[in-house]
Amino acid sequence: MDRSAIILCGGSSSRFGEDKGLLELDNKPLLGHVVDAVWGLVEEVVVVTSSQERVDLYAKLVSPKVRFAIDVLESKGPLVGALTGFEVAKGKYCVLLPFDNPFVSRDVVSLLFDLCIGKSAAIPRWPNNQIEPLHAVYQTKPALQASKEALAEGKFDMQTMISKLKGVRYISTIVIEQIDPELRTFFNINTPLDLKKAIAISKPRKTPKLKGPR
Repeated sequence: MDRSAIILCGGSSSRFGEDKGLLELDNKPLLGHVVDAVWGLVEEVVVVTSSQERVDLYAKLVSPKVRFAIDVLESKGPLVGALTGFEVAKGKYCVLLPFDNPFVSRDVVSLLFDLCIGKSAAIPRWPNNQIEPLHAVYQTKPALQASKEALAEGKFDMQTMISKLKGVRYISTIVIEQIDPELRTFFNINTPLDLKKAIAISKPRKTPKLKGPR
């Protein structure tokens, strides 16, 4: 198997006030939007969450072909979820995504997969050097090993894991902007206000009616 998708769905949703995994946008769960974005680009989809209770809830929201995995450790950040996904994923390369990015771009994911060939990771990077480690493609085995090394050191951040990888390719968001002009692929729903913004974004834009000749 060549390509897998790992979707992280294990956060506490503390800033939102309720389980975001059950939220809907345009009558579709947020998780469903991300699954649909990668469906067909990958050969398997693995959703990582924090408990069997959540597995039971989320499994009702997506295709029965989606696999689920429970965090191998008590979650102390996304690195634990990433490690869990890397352990069970069968693909040589994995795209790592959060479940609450409903506008994930298929074209951006495809580009990252292409740019990761022969590299340990392909990671978007903003002009201010901030990176998007949860919207990136990793070569599975090196990423798994780097994740284990970071956790063994008591580090729970993605940056430490990435620092242990050799041959990381960074892709400027300026390049990504060419195929996703408004960079909506990185839009993350953390608060009720973000959800309102997402609802506004998802509404089709009205085009002005042109008046014909009188």
